[in-house]
Amino acid sequence: MAIIIQSFILKKLNDLTPKDRDENEGQIVDVDEKKVTAREYAKTISELSKARLSALVVSTTSFGYLAAATPISYSTLAAVSLGTALCSASASTLNQIFEQDRDAKMKRTSLRPLVTKQVVGTEGAYALALASGLSGGTALYLGTDPITTALGVGNIALYAGAYTALKPRSEWNTWVGAVVGGIPPIMGYCAATNGAGIFDLEAAVVGSTLFLWQFPHFFALSWMHRIDYARGGFQMVATNDTPDGCATADLITKYTYYLSAMPFLTTLSGITSSMFAVEGIFLNGYAIYVARNFDKERSNGNARKVFLTSLWYLPVWMILFLLHSNKWKEGVEDNDGKDEDLIDILKGKAEELRKIGRDKCIHEIFVFGTDQDGHLNPSLEGSDQSAEKSRCPIPDVLLGTKSKQIDSDIDTKSK
Repeated sequence: MAIIIQSFILKKLNDLTPKDRDENEGQIVDVDEKKVTAREYAKTISELSKARLSALVVSTTSFGYLAAATPISYSTLAAVSLGTALCSASASTLNQIFEQDRDAKMKRTSLRPLVTKQVVGTEGAYALALASGLSGGTALYLGTDPITTALGVGNIALYAGAYTALKPRSEWNTWVGAVVGGIPPIMGYCAATNGAGIFDLEAAVVGSTLFLWQFPHFFALSWMHRIDYARGGFQMVATNDTPDGCATADLITKYTYYLSAMPFLTTLSGITSSMFAVEGIFLNGYAIYVARNFDKERSNGNARKVFLTSLWYLPVWMILFLLHSNKWKEGVEDNDGKDEDLIDILKGKAEELRKIGRDKCIHEIFVFGTDQDGHLNPSLEGSDQSAEKSRCPIPDVLLGTKSKQIDSDIDTKSK
């Protein structure tokens, strides 16, 4: 939808496209006169908007919305998704306008639209960025709430302003960029709660997780392209690092450990069940493994493994968070199969997955036994006499009695 809107805008701005010189006749002609195709327009808009990055931003926004576990308003979800996509596109376009001279010096960015100027020039890009930003802000204002709108519009300024300005000046640009990445899930959460959840602990958790995730992801990427970044004059940790990459490896390892603590913190704070911490051990264990491998041998190959791990790590983390979110357990037992809202359906599916997990738990199988279909014995499962005995002890061993009490309280409320 965002690409369609932008394509329409750019088509209407042909008078602002760059003037290219016809090498054969020595005359100045409009790009439009060279019959730029709709496909070329779409490709240019996708590149200016950094469509893949915008898609990631929208996915984290939607995750934040679902994390609130409120009844789903399709209009609000659509508004926050579209608004976030357009704001992200505006910020990315402005970023490329300001960095086009530096992009021309780098191999990985030398073919960007504003470097080649084959379809659109600087003035057209400014018009596209302005139109995207205004339409994105309008979508957020009309479809969500003032707080979500302020976060979306503010993120344009933070990315296109502070982050872009710092890149050639200070390594701290990475930390500013991480703040930019942490805001979209908070926007989604705020939109779901009509702005009332801005100070909820869940909002802080989803934002902090995305903030921390940025560092292993980007430090690995910048290490692989450190020579190119240096060629463009950008001040990155990797470009200023020693040849052996000591600082880069240290930061990747540290932030991977910080990220691995999040499932434990969410469990101890009562946001998720204790199984999130247990499953997080395996998820984060592998992330730590590849981070430590890079620390031992700081090669581009090991940096690439860290980068690729970060790509699948994030969606897995988000799915596990929702699966074990205590908000997603509320009202499941009271629904009685009457799914009146999409969130109720999703909660029901999550409960089915949790039940499959309990059916595979060695401790609960040992206590209850299974029926002929391999499910826990229904005559014993959940009975008051064996409720305490039935609890899998692994989370309590790892997390202590506080986690045990939290889960016990949740079980009591659901009955």
